[in-house]
Amino acid sequence: MSISDQSAFSAIAGELLQTVDAAVVKLRSIAEADAVRPLAPGKWSPKQVMGHLIDSAANNHQRFVRAQQTTTLEVPGYEQDHWVNSQNHAGRGLAELVGLWHAYNRHLTHVIAQIPEARRNVSCRIGANAPVTLGFLACDYIAHLKHHLAQVRANGKPEEGSIIGK
Repeated sequence: MSISDQSAFSAIAGELLQTVDAAVVKLRSIAEADAVRPLAPGKWSPKQVMGHLIDSAANNHQRFVRAQQTTTLEVPGYEQDHWVNSQNHAGRGLAELVGLWHAYNRHLTHVIAQIPEARRNVSCRIGANAPVTLGFLACDYIAHLKHHLAQVRANGKPEEGSIIGK
């Protein structure tokens, strides 16, 4: 499916659901020993990528809900390395991380599907970034998620440094 920031929120939610349900099977097939190895020198391990995606879900959950309360949303930026390191995602079991990620994103499909179309153009400013619309945030959330799933080949697309399919 091809979605855009103008797609119905129900279509965006459907795309998210399809993506996470397809990826969870592949994520569960990653061996724990492979999950701790960085994808490339200086890069995150699959466990850290999954932790980052959980953090992204938590940050975006707030944005999706709060943007519906106002005409302009301003929220702090997201310091990804601090979040990943301070929570020690690498020290958790991969199955636990994948389970939380899957459940949280299934919840976000429900949240996104509930957003009234009339709220699509709410202006959202994250940190010092230029404002974007709530519709853009929802669509971009999936693009970001797919980018990171591609790093670990959980979306079935080969990427340099992938650990699935070795």
